[in-house]
Formats: sequence, C-alpha cells, structure tokens
Amino acid sequence: MNTVLITGASTGIGYECAKIFLMNGWNVVATMRNPENAPDTLKQENVLITKMDVTDNDSIKKAIQEAIYKFGQIDVLVNNAGYYSIGVVEAIPEEEIRRQIETNLLGLILTTKAVLPYMREKRNGLIVNLSSVAGRTTVPLQSIYHATKWGVEGFSQSLQYEVEKLGIDVVLIEPGVIKTDFYSRSMKYSQDEKLTEYQETSKKVGQYLINGGNNGSSPSDVAEKIYRITTSRKRKMQYVVGKSTGIVTINKLLPTKIVRTIIKKTMMK
Repeated sequence: MNTVLITGASTGIGYECAKIFLMNGWNVVATMRNPENAPDTLKQENVLITKMDVTDNDSIKKAIQEAIYKFGQIDVLVNNAGYYSIGVVEAIPEEEIRRQIETNLLGLILTTKAVLPYMREKRNGLIVNLSSVAGRTTVPLQSIYHATKWGVEGFSQSLQYEVEKLGIDVVLIEPGVIKTDFYSRSMKYSQDEKLTEYQETSKKVGQYLINGGNNGSSPSDVAEKIYRITTSRKRKMQYVVGKSTGIVTINKLLPTKIVRTIIKKTMMK
C-alpha cells in the first residue's frame, strides 16, 4: 500500500487531500501543529496523525521518522503547510516577515530535504509543492507572500534537475483563490495607521483580496487534482488550479506594463 505524507493536514487543502487519499486506500500521514485537534474523520487505522511544525526542523525529522516506523516508506510528499501574510512592506514587522518565509518556504525546503533520502533509496517518489498563481504573477500588498511562492517555484524547478534520474518527480500546484480559512483564520494582515501615505492603497487592495477569498474555488477541487496527478503516468511541472487563474495567461500574453496597468485599475481603483 502506498503512503502519502501531507503537511498542514488539519484544514483546507491539506485536509481534503488526506480525505481523498484515504478514500482511495492509501496510508496517510497527516501532519499538523496541533494533532489533538485533528478531525475525527482522519482517526482511522491507516492514518498516522502526528505533530509537525514546519518552522522546527527537529519536529519535521521526528514526524518523518514516525511515518517510516509505522508505514515503512513515503511515496508521495504533499508540501501544503503555509499561510497568507499581506500588507505594505513598511507595515509588516520583521518577526512576521521571518515567520512567513520560514513557514511557506524554508519549512517546505527542510521537509523535502528530510524526505528525499527515503525516496532516493527506493529510486521512486513524488514531491508535490503547493505554490500559487502568486508564484507566477504579482499584485499589491503581497510582496512577502510573493517572495515565498516565487521561492517555492525556483526551488522546485531546480530540484527536479537533481532528482529526476533517481526516479523522483517534483510537481508544482498553483491554485488561484481558494475558499478556505486561508483568508480568515490563517491570514495575517499587517497594518499601521501611522503610515498614512499607504492607507488608501492598503484599504482598497486589502478589501479586494479578502472579498476574493470569499468567492474562491473549493479546496476539494485542488485535492482531487493532486490525487489525479499522483496516479498519472505522465506529469508536467506546473498545474494552475481553480478560479482567478486567468492572470497567469494574461501575464504570459501581454507586456508587463499593460499587465500592471490592468491590475492597478482592477484592484486600486
């Protein structure tokens, strides 16, 4: 029986991934920061619910060792853990910048690094990294979030060169707006009323982003896509999924100046 390890599996896309793999007979390692709050639907015999904080390398290593001890292998890694931090750069505290990078990018890198020896030994494996359309385009107030997702893109594409001869594939999932707690509980919106020069932009764009989150695609759509990719014999590097993904096409077809004008008129009018 194949085994999938999913980070951030308590809610949203990670939880939906755990459900669909479980439904299809896989062993599931559902990692989360607070396993005591795991949904009852995941408390089954072929599910290992274990603590993993991707900002803590010891926590990462311990969770992976527990997974290998219980199931003997990790065939697929779904790097899903992350959160959404927005705000103008001057308003974002240094500790928040570090937390965003450590969670969305460094945690993904360290989790991948910890799983690779087991896949290398088997000469087989799939690494699914959750990026975003924000890893292909840019909009206001997301500079730090963009930095992490563009980092995920670069890391993943370079890593594929290193591991493809070992029978390991790396895939990027690039969701558009998804209706999860990503835009509520999991969102950090840094604001500073003293920075009056930014107030108009911050207010308009912030509200636009929050409203967009309320009208996003279902996280189950992303989970189903991930499962289909996992079981496919032919894979490509990047998969755009869900609503609001047309911006990626626009970015490809139009000059940067025109794209920026469209975004400003749409989000800052």
